[in-house]
Amino acid sequence: MFLKAKIQSAWRLGILNLVRVFIYLATLKLGVHPVQKLRPTVLVDNFFKAVGPDFKTLKPNETWLNSAKLFGKHPVVIKNDPPNWHLNLLSGKESFHNNIDWWKIPDFDSSLGDIKVIWELSRFDWVISMAQRARQGDPSELKRLNSWLKDWVNKNPPYKGSNWKCGQEASIRLIHLAAAALILDQVNITSEALKNLLSLHLDRIAPTISYAVAQDNNHGTSEAAALFIGGTWLQKYGHPKSEKWSCSGRRWLENRAKRLISKDGSFSQYSLNYHRLMLDTFSFVEVWRRYLNLPSMSKIWYERSLTAAYWLFNMTNSLSGDAPNIGANDGAQLLQFSSADYRDYRPSVQLAMALFSGKKAYPDYNTNNSMLYWLGVDVPTKTLAPASSALMNNGGYCVIRKNQNMLMLRYPRFRFRPSQADALHLDFWVKDQNVLCDAGTFSYNSDDDFLNYFPGTASHNTVQFDGRDQMPRLSRFLFGDWLKTDFFSGLSNQSGSEFVSAAYKDSFGASHIRSVLLKDKFLRVTDEIKGFKDIAVLRWRLQNDNWFLEGNKLENKNKTISIRIEGSMVLGKMYLANGWNSLYYQEKYEIPVLEIEVNKPGILTTEFSWTL
Repeated sequence: MFLKAKIQSAWRLGILNLVRVFIYLATLKLGVHPVQKLRPTVLVDNFFKAVGPDFKTLKPNETWLNSAKLFGKHPVVIKNDPPNWHLNLLSGKESFHNNIDWWKIPDFDSSLGDIKVIWELSRFDWVISMAQRARQGDPSELKRLNSWLKDWVNKNPPYKGSNWKCGQEASIRLIHLAAAALILDQVNITSEALKNLLSLHLDRIAPTISYAVAQDNNHGTSEAAALFIGGTWLQKYGHPKSEKWSCSGRRWLENRAKRLISKDGSFSQYSLNYHRLMLDTFSFVEVWRRYLNLPSMSKIWYERSLTAAYWLFNMTNSLSGDAPNIGANDGAQLLQFSSADYRDYRPSVQLAMALFSGKKAYPDYNTNNSMLYWLGVDVPTKTLAPASSALMNNGGYCVIRKNQNMLMLRYPRFRFRPSQADALHLDFWVKDQNVLCDAGTFSYNSDDDFLNYFPGTASHNTVQFDGRDQMPRLSRFLFGDWLKTDFFSGLSNQSGSEFVSAAYKDSFGASHIRSVLLKDKFLRVTDEIKGFKDIAVLRWRLQNDNWFLEGNKLENKNKTISIRIEGSMVLGKMYLANGWNSLYYQEKYEIPVLEIEVNKPGILTTEFSWTL
């Protein structure tokens, strides 16, 4: 069965994509890939020039002075100025791959820890913060910006070491350099050193774009954007490869929008945070295109960009800016123009809506408009109507809103590979409180227990059959036997209540039908389950609070939230267990989880009521 699942998954990943990956790996192995033949020339000088003070009324991102937050959460003190680009700031371990060709470096090195922690400093988030302060007239920040860039180039020789290993990481650096050039008004007076640095990055990205595209994820969108932005930038200066780069970038941007974004706005990675990364990338492409007065992208590119913006708008809590923690979350965040929390998605929605709908999503708070102000995008005068209930059926998402409460039901519509076994997961928000939450990701390189737990069924608000995941785990980032929805009711209104129902059957024959009804102060979830062998466990992952379980009723300390469980079958154990939660990459903490065990088929009914 495992072999069959691998064959089926390989087929669904796409033969062309598999061929692209095979050619990429084979040519690297044989030493004949074009990226291995690059012979770079490096120019180290001041990358940005002095500029007159401006934007005095705008508030810059306050990080990267003496400290920063890795992945938007972990505070680190910048002890060295510039920092050690090869140091894992969370573990204290240092990479010694600095002079090794990037293709010879392993993807996962247990002695070093998570390579993403190494990469975080080299994503150049700090470039934006320093450029903002320099534009406001601080000459020390311009000097510091140039000093850090010089040190990075000297300590990261082209195409050697961990920081050159990933084409997407190179792309994120280039996009942040372009953002700094916009802030400092130096797109049209670009220094020779900066042109050289752009060219070094584009030479790294271009030969491996086919491999990036084969992933059907944000690697392709990021790298296409870098080729388009960097290529059109260097075309102004007559670089011999610039037109090829820019045309390739435009072609793949339009291709990726059409293929990876569904008509309802759902993105191929089934991840809220990766959706933001893709949307910010597309937004910046449009900002850049307008700045250089370049021809418009294709009609479908704008259509899909707009629906992607609406998707994130529908998911985001307007009170807090937070959103359901669904799908993989590796801490990626592009274009950090303000000190807003990593989990505040409103600035990204605001920029995308201004660009693609001509309306603003939220009121004119400085944080909401930060990216618009700094990127020179006019703030629209018209405002969108508040988010309401929405169905994104191509991606398998139903959002129900009732007053200021929100429910999100996840059901399987897998056109692309799923990264989490989260079928029929339910996320529930009372105002700005995430009462029922998704576990998140924690880390891509941790102990096996956590690698299995966070993407697995046990970390979601759904039913787990016989202690297994809903789909078999084939590798670190791949599940097999992709589920499909056998039944979906659609979203309907029943006497003032919103109702939705969905069902699936797994490869072992176990089936789950979940029906949801939401009123003003009341939520009922019914789970009809059958086909399992020994045991089924329903889990409700709760926000941290003092919860008290008495019989089949659970209440928090202030008795503002009440949960009652009933079953058509005899209920087995019902207890509060400890589960894990991760809102930020490389962070985890315990939360209470209500677990209900049964060993017979039947219907479980959970009723929630609240007075908040």
